[in-house]
Amino acid sequence: MAAKNYARFLPAAVESVLAQTVADWELLVIDDGSTDATPAAVRPYLTDARVRYVHSDRLGQSRAKNLGIGLSRGRYVAFLDADDAWRPTKLEKQLALFHDDVGVVFCRRSLMDEQGTALPQKPTPAPPTGRVLTPIFVQNFVCFSSVVVRREVFSAVGAFDPQWDLAIDYDLWLRVARAFGFDFVDEELVAYRTGHGNLSKKLADRVATALSIMHRAETRYAIGGTVPAKVIAAGYASTCRTLAYVIRAAEPLASARWCARALRWPDARLASAKGLAAALVAWAKGRREAGAAENATANV
Repeated sequence: MAAKNYARFLPAAVESVLAQTVADWELLVIDDGSTDATPAAVRPYLTDARVRYVHSDRLGQSRAKNLGIGLSRGRYVAFLDADDAWRPTKLEKQLALFHDDVGVVFCRRSLMDEQGTALPQKPTPAPPTGRVLTPIFVQNFVCFSSVVVRREVFSAVGAFDPQWDLAIDYDLWLRVARAFGFDFVDEELVAYRTGHGNLSKKLADRVATALSIMHRAETRYAIGGTVPAKVIAAGYASTCRTLAYVIRAAEPLASARWCARALRWPDARLASAKGLAAALVAWAKGRREAGAAENATANV
């Protein structure tokens, strides 16, 4: 559990580990230079010998998580962001699926707001399992706080790359998917907290980072030998369109620019063109409404 300035959420995260039906675990809380009450929030739990607290000095996400991996001693490594929480049977149900080729087991997530209130979400089909390099290139469907990873995976493909500060799990899963299988528990065993960060800015930065990660996977990892060219093109384009869709209402011109960028990949141009048209319509509608509001004010 890498934590930075999440003292208000951390007790619920730690309690969710203590509540696991599997008791043979260790929890490493890596405090990456917090300036809030994180040390005090952890202190009551240190009476349990399975909980260890390590203070680091602003290593960044990748290095802080790598420090935790290096200090851990188990056959499996699980990750839990300090603002999320596990359901009690999470580890039990996931550990039961490790066999043969499986390197990563993940599960569904439920959503909660900043106060911990459950949020509604639409049902989605079960994600792919097995060798998932092709589908995961197009979309990272693995919730980070849901994963359990076989330790040998890190020896084979490396840990988190300090080059990236965002989408660090996406880069790792692309490397893992080249060599190991993924399995999945079709239950919401993680509560994922949302709505307490600067989503718009972070999302734009995350998409830009994801595009860089995809380019490196294509060029340095030579995934083109496994992933069809059309899928690679669809991955780039859909990543741009996803951001465009999310910001369309608030930033229609920025949305249009991302859709225009998606037009670079010919195999996905129709969907990208539709997204561009929708963004421009939203922008024009906003202009009309703003003009009408100005006229109304002037008449008053």
